[in-house]
Amino acid sequence: MFLRKRILIVTPILWLGFVLSISFMEAWLKFQAEGVTQPIALSIGKLVFGVLNKVELFFFLIILIVSYNENWQVVKRTKQYVLLSLAAALLLQTFYLLPILDERAVMIINGEEPLGSYFHFYYILLEIFKVILLIILINKTLSLDFLLRSKLDLSSNAIIDLKHDENVRSKVV
Repeated sequence: MFLRKRILIVTPILWLGFVLSISFMEAWLKFQAEGVTQPIALSIGKLVFGVLNKVELFFFLIILIVSYNENWQVVKRTKQYVLLSLAAALLLQTFYLLPILDERAVMIINGEEPLGSYFHFYYILLEIFKVILLIILINKTLSLDFLLRSKLDLSSNAIIDLKHDENVRSKVV
């Protein structure tokens, strides 16, 4: 159980770090690099976002597995909603948006001019949505862990207090 909690705390933090560093930093910085043309930057982006998507699916599966208790039920309702929302965002990106964006990138790499679209904007919105969901998941997990630790501390202090009271009573009598 101890390992399960650690995994549930560390995995969303790692996932959040990946999304923030790649989607909100690397994605636009590569276009700023000297000597990197748009086709090269798009080729790098296709590769990086394809790998990021696979890593995100792996992180999601880990979180999903460790989120269930022994009866294969998610313990908290909020976590259920967060996991369902993350699943929806990942599935939408994996099977709808990434293939479209990859196709558009290939067109630009090959010198073609694709028609304007909002698909890139939708992808960014889903990335922001995932960041919010991951922050909620991390917050809930850390809050729950803190509450459990403080309850354990209170109960162990109560046991110490009871032992102390018994020692005092035995000396008085």
